[in-house]
Amino acid sequence: RPDLQAGRLSAFFIDESHLHWGDACGYAWGRSDQRLRVCMDNARQRQTYYGALDVVKGTFLMQSYPKANSQHTVDFIRYIQRCRPGQRLLIFWDGASYHRQQAMRTFLETIQANRPPEQWKVCCMRLAPYTPQENPVEDIWLKGKTFVRTHALWTTSFEQIKDLFVKGIRQKKYFQFPKLQQYITSLK
Repeated sequence: RPDLQAGRLSAFFIDESHLHWGDACGYAWGRSDQRLRVCMDNARQRQTYYGALDVVKGTFLMQSYPKANSQHTVDFIRYIQRCRPGQRLLIFWDGASYHRQQAMRTFLETIQANRPPEQWKVCCMRLAPYTPQENPVEDIWLKGKTFVRTHALWTTSFEQIKDLFVKGIRQKKYFQFPKLQQYITSLK
C-alpha cells in the first residue's frame, strides 16, 4: 500500500482478447421456422490485443499483436515498464500458458537479478482458475466487442472492424467498474 500511494508501484490487471472477423456479428432477426444464413468472408482473420488496466488510476494500456504467446507477453510487460518508468509492477492475470512459458520465466529471472521479492521489478500474481469474472479487463473487451457489433453494419473489411474495436475502448479515458472498486478499496 505505501508503495502504491507513493507511486513506486503500479498494479495492473492484464488480459488478452482475440478479435475475429465474426465478432462483427451480433444479432439477426428472421422467421422462427426458417434457418437464417449469414455469409461471411475472411472468417479466419484474427487480431490479438493485450490490455492492462491500472488498478488505482483506472487507465488502460493496449497493444496489438499477431497472436498471444510468451514473446508477445514479454514485449507487452516491457511496454508497461516504459509507460511507468522507475516503478515496480504488480501484475494480476489468468493462468494462460504463455504467461508461464520459458521466455516469460527467463525475462523475470533477468530483471529480478537476485533481488528479494519485496524489491522485484515485476511481481505476477495469478487469479483463481476459470474465473474471468474476476478480471475487470474482461469488461473492457466486452465494451469493445459490443461497440463493434453495434456499429459494424456497413463495415466491409476486417481493418474497419479492428478500428471500431479500438475506438470502442478508447472512447473512455478512465474505467470504473464495480469489481475494480473492490480491488482499489483493498489496496488503499
